[in-house]
Parts: sequence; C-alpha cells; structure tokens
Amino acid sequence: MGRLFGTDGVRGLANRDVTADLALRLGAATAGVLLRNRESTERPRAIVGRDTRQSGPMLAQAMAAGLASAGVDTVHVDVVSTPAIAYLTKKDGYDLGVMISASHNAMPDNGIKFFDSTGYKLADTTEDAVEASLDEARLGPVGDGVGRITDDYEVASREYLDHLSGAISADLSNLRIAVDCANGAASALGPEALRRAGADVVVINCAPDGKNINDGCGSTHPDQLRALTVASEADFGVAFDGDADRCLAVDHTGELVDGDQILGVLAAGMQDEGTLVDDTLVVTVMSNLGLKLALRQRGISMVETAVGDRYVLEAMRKNGYTLGGEQSGHVIASEYATTGDGILTAVLLAEQVAKSGTTLRDLAGYVKRLPQTLVNVGGVDKRRAHTDEELLEQVRLAEKSLGDTGRVLLRPSGTELLVRVMVEAATQAEADRVAHSLADVVKRRLAF
Repeated sequence: MGRLFGTDGVRGLANRDVTADLALRLGAATAGVLLRNRESTERPRAIVGRDTRQSGPMLAQAMAAGLASAGVDTVHVDVVSTPAIAYLTKKDGYDLGVMISASHNAMPDNGIKFFDSTGYKLADTTEDAVEASLDEARLGPVGDGVGRITDDYEVASREYLDHLSGAISADLSNLRIAVDCANGAASALGPEALRRAGADVVVINCAPDGKNINDGCGSTHPDQLRALTVASEADFGVAFDGDADRCLAVDHTGELVDGDQILGVLAAGMQDEGTLVDDTLVVTVMSNLGLKLALRQRGISMVETAVGDRYVLEAMRKNGYTLGGEQSGHVIASEYATTGDGILTAVLLAEQVAKSGTTLRDLAGYVKRLPQTLVNVGGVDKRRAHTDEELLEQVRLAEKSLGDTGRVLLRPSGTELLVRVMVEAATQAEADRVAHSLADVVKRRLAF
C-alpha cells in the first residue's frame, strides 16, 4: 500500500478512497499526534471548512466527530476557501485547521488537508506519524472531556474578507474584472473581495449545486473566462479552482496569463516597492524557462524546488523569501498567507494593474513563455530514469544542443508508472522534435 498522504493532503474518490470512516479516524489520529506534547491546559480547538462538493458535508461532519472524540472542541465554518482555513487557524489560535476539498479535481473526488497551529501544512514527518497511528486503539475522553462541535457560518468569511481588504491600498474602481469562480469555494468570497476594493466585477460559475464544481470551468478550463472577458470588455479576468488556492488570469484580449506570468508581474512590482526579499522568487522546476530569462533581465534571482507548493513554501520559510509559486497558479505571498491563495493573488494582481495605469497584457508581456512540449511515457521502469547512463547522456546532448534558449526536464511521476519528458526550446517544432526523440530513448532504455 502506498503512502496515504500525497503532496497536498489525502485525496481520492469520495466514499471509496476518502470515506466518512477514514475522515473520523484521521481526525482522531491527527489530534493525537499534534496534541501529544501540548503544554496548554486549555481545551484544544480545531476549525473545519469545506468546498462545495456534495460529499463535503458528510466528510466534514465525520472529521468533526473524530476530532471531538479526541477531546477537541471543533468549529465547523461550512464553505470557505483553503487559504481562509489556513489564515483563521493561525489568527484565531486554533490548534488544528482542516479543509475538506479535492481542489481542482472533478466533483466525485474529495480530500482532506490539515494545517497546524501556525497555519502551515503538516510536515512530511508529522503526516507519517499520523498515518502510523491511524489504526491504533485509543481510549478517548468521556463525560465533559468529549469535544464540543459548533457551527459558525459567518465569522470565517467576514474575518477572511477583512484580511484581504487589508492586503492592498490601491483603489480598483477604474477596473472591470471578469471572475470565474469554478462553482467552488470562491463563489461568494472571490467576487466580494474584489468588489470591496472598488472593482466592477462580472461573474460566472458562482452557483454551486454540489455537482458542478470545476465542471468545464475555473482555472483548469479557462475558455469560458476568455469569452466573458472579451464580451464584457473587462480589463482582465481571473479564474479560481475548487478550493480557491490557485488563480490563473486572462488579459483583455482573452490571452491566458499563467502562474509563471502572474509571478513575474508580482515579482517586478514587489521589487519596485522594495518588498521582494533578496530580489528572489521561488518556483518549481516546472516553471517555464522564459520566466527565468525575463527575471534575469530585471536582476531577480530564481530558486527552484521540487513540484508542489509545499516545497516552494519550505524554501521560502527557510530563507525568508516573500514570493513564490507554481505555473499552475499557486502563488504564495508570505506577508499575507501561509499557503497558496487564489483570491489574494487576484487582489494583488489587480493592484499592480491599477497602480501601473497600463494593461495586464503589457505588464505580463515581459515574461515570454518558451514553447514547451510534455510527453508522458508509460509502461517503463521509472526507477531507472536517473541512473540509466545512455538515457542521461542523450539528455545531456539535447541540453547542449538547446543551449541557453531551452532545457530538458526528465521526471518520474510520483503517482503513476510513467516518466515525464518536458522540453522547452526556441521554437515549438524544436521542442516537439527533442521531446519525442528523448521519449523514444526512454521507451527503449527503461522498458521492463
């Protein structure tokens, strides 16, 4: 059996992989691990939120029951974003925060994300300890030692929106912004945050019914946003995913502005304001080389991590960096958030547009994405991807031929039996040619 926790909590098909029983046991086990050495004599407290999936109430209530069985008083705040839970966990002094969500996955899936008292996702070692204790027999408290469960559906939204309002000072009243809420956790919070800052907001996919989250909409399906932005003559548009921890954008022509370009815009703005610590941006190895080349011209350094916003955050915390993120739209602005926050990203991006007096297209234009080709090679022994000498030699030769205007990334999948071959080059034809050539080598050299 593989590891229960992935790069972003526990995730799988709701009521098959992620069941009410699992949620209950995870609640009790996580409380046991996190509170094992707790010194406070006050009753431990947790906050639980969810996105709009039909399975959400089932799992949220099971989670609350598990926490209560471990003696934890639990506040259920219903539908909020993942970053709202992270923020409130730290701000309001909770010992544990829990978000029930499968993020950008399709509606049948669901997941569970945990945050410790500082608002950060659990460390790998803590997750391993939770998993190891999942099936341990434990005696829970009795009588008034059992945790209390209460509902508060207003405080979370109010406090989080107040927090977002304090993140910017610019007046957005001259901006019209199109918003695709993915029928998810941002359906109320996203438009309201931008309206509070003065923007004229045009909204789609903000009527969740439990089944339509991420359904052909949101950050993974930007076509509706493109059409709305152009039709409504908006200055630009933003799209969130199901739990609103990521944000992608389109400019006024409907052209996609991905996470790399958003990071480029924010990094340049923060550099000008003197808030980009060490003039450094943290990204993953999947960020487009075009971003690195653009940043170099501005004197901004780039630190690369493994794929996953948790690894971006680790590098940021270790060195005190203030901005990082992923091409997928996870953007972490550490002055305001302990995790990727799509709504915060939209607000900060809008502030840069408002301050510049120009368009998002112009601001993002300095980051010119290089053509990129990704080939997934299945049915191979991915364990030998970084040890097969002939394959590695072919990669070195390809990198040498691409020079400074391209790169090769060979990456075994963390969840599937395949190897990903990603190539960036000066032209799409060259990227395609090199990627497929290397894919053929992978098939030949790593065959079982």
